[in-house]
Amino acid sequence: MKGELLRWGICSAGKISNDFVLSLQNLPSTEHQVHAVAARDIDRAEKFAKLFSIPNCYSSYEELAADKNIDVVYVGAIHTQHYRVTKMMLEAGKHVLCEKPMCVTGGETKSLISVAREKKLFLMEAIWSRYFPAYRHVRKLLDDEVIGEAKHVQASFGECSEKLVPRVAEKELAGGALLDRGVYAVQFAQFVFNETPVEQMSMGSLLRESGVDSKVHIMLKYSNNKTAVVSTSIVENLPNDAVISGSKGSIRVCFPIWCPSRIEVSIKYQETQVFEFELPPKPTLEGSKFNFRNSQGLKYEAEEVRRCIMEGLTESPALTLDATQDIVNIMDKARKAIGYDLPQDKEWC
Repeated sequence: MKGELLRWGICSAGKISNDFVLSLQNLPSTEHQVHAVAARDIDRAEKFAKLFSIPNCYSSYEELAADKNIDVVYVGAIHTQHYRVTKMMLEAGKHVLCEKPMCVTGGETKSLISVAREKKLFLMEAIWSRYFPAYRHVRKLLDDEVIGEAKHVQASFGECSEKLVPRVAEKELAGGALLDRGVYAVQFAQFVFNETPVEQMSMGSLLRESGVDSKVHIMLKYSNNKTAVVSTSIVENLPNDAVISGSKGSIRVCFPIWCPSRIEVSIKYQETQVFEFELPPKPTLEGSKFNFRNSQGLKYEAEEVRRCIMEGLTESPALTLDATQDIVNIMDKARKAIGYDLPQDKEWC
């Protein structure tokens, strides 16, 4: 690193990488700089580099890994590439922020965590939700026991799409509701209770054409009889919010659960309190726009990455590597329960 400057390498020139780099426009250029982008299609890499004034572009991830002027790599490739690419970057001595899910199986995740810890490098799953002001306020409310002891969580993320993109519909790309959307609902329950469940029951259904999961409902039990029900779907529209029920009241994280700006706190016999959080402005860059809802909030996770690296941390306290392992383990068990198997399962059995 050059003083206070964190130099980013961007792995993949797709939609989410576009949004991540665009969100960095809201951060000081003295703290964050995109040094290079890599894509399997050099034309896409060159177009991406030109759009964001990135000085270097590569036609392979191996070239990005070999660039010694990169401090941290953002991995925005498709799910099935996360393990291979993240491992490559770690072995090249790079810190990594990897899009969710960090890996498609618990075995892959365990392996990456082992590599990161062995090399003493920073590794974080890009569950950007954790760093939104709304989530941080919920954490404070829970720590202060404003609703008493949190006892139960209900969380959902499901949207019906008339035509599913290959990334969601195809087993070869680790598609399906759980790995694409359900990770947000699962992580919310884990965010609240921050412990490994002691029991789990799951039910769901598969798409007849491809065999990926179309909907999944997971019931989790934790210590002291705490419980959670999380739901996800690609064939129906769910509320896409979350409710935490406690001994004195409840907290609702309003739609959209994955990038919220509003929460509601209800205490028995008191008027509901509403907290709204202003998101960063949308940067204006000719030729570029956000592809996904509230993507300007991706800057929050970038800020966390820089803070941790500057402080010499190798994982974020708000989403530890053990927490990431718990999340993928829950999804592994749910997939097994409903009969959704992946080729990667056999590699790590």
